[in-house]
Amino acid sequence: MEQFDIVIVGGGPIGIACGLEAKKQGLSYLIVEKGCIVNSLYYYPVNMQFFSSADLLELDNIPFISTEKKPRRNEALEYYRRVATSNELKINLFETVIDAKKDESDHFVITTNKANYKASNVIIATGFYDIPNLLHIKGEDLPKVTHYYNDPHFYAGMDVVVVGASNSSVDAALECYRKGANVTMVIRDGEISSHVKYWVKPDIENRIKEGSIKALFNSNLTEIKEDSVLVNTPNGDITLKNDFVLALTGYKPNFDFLKQLGIEIANTESLTPIYNPETMETNIPNLYLAGVVCGGLNTHTWFIENSREHALHIISHVISKYRFSSSNYRY
Repeated sequence: MEQFDIVIVGGGPIGIACGLEAKKQGLSYLIVEKGCIVNSLYYYPVNMQFFSSADLLELDNIPFISTEKKPRRNEALEYYRRVATSNELKINLFETVIDAKKDESDHFVITTNKANYKASNVIIATGFYDIPNLLHIKGEDLPKVTHYYNDPHFYAGMDVVVVGASNSSVDAALECYRKGANVTMVIRDGEISSHVKYWVKPDIENRIKEGSIKALFNSNLTEIKEDSVLVNTPNGDITLKNDFVLALTGYKPNFDFLKQLGIEIANTESLTPIYNPETMETNIPNLYLAGVVCGGLNTHTWFIENSREHALHIISHVISKYRFSSSNYRY
């Protein structure tokens, strides 16, 4: 069984940041990622542009060069891949962590679908993009329904319903409209979200105002059928002809996995996990959280730009334990 000072669960930007810092401090480490490098970013829409500027997405002061001030998905994939490969980070890809439990020596045994590892410390940096917030309505399991949007070309000439009013919903609605789709947005609130990128918000509002994109505010999708959808609106229920539904209602962390590890949840509404904000250590000693997973359902709380510092907090705390405690040992 391979042994490490730290096993990092998740090979996204924050997991990579933790690996960089661990390597810099001379710690033995392993990053375990269930998909490809920065797997979540790979599944972002092909034309997606980040809200943050390139410098705020940088890791370990490694320059991120972008053709625009705010980089796009393909540039981010290139950047984070090169950061990982040029620094020869130890990453096991397409390997899923199943469990991490302490043994009789108070060290973690990490079980994956391929192997077992032993570590003094574990960092959970799994993000939130894997589990969509479901609508829980009839027909949601039809093949025409997706919770992930990729390329607008696929929807050209089709009747498309976009559920939601956040960045992902707005981007999808605008791109599909511009590729020739007949787009209707179904929005439960009375306006486009205030979180939408400031340079995009006027665009969607003007397209709605001119009628290029239809928007049903204060409305909810109630049923999805093979060739139509039912929508509850302030003026009553209506039926829309429909080919595809993009249910872009957000995503959430894998709470079942966090609970399985023994991490306590502090708030029953936001489902925020318990951790020390100064060290990122959870209620379980030597088990840490990093990145977006720290926010629970408040996925707008943490971003790459404000959670990349978690790596510094965690590794500094791990080093301090090694320095002042004989109960921990380094592999």
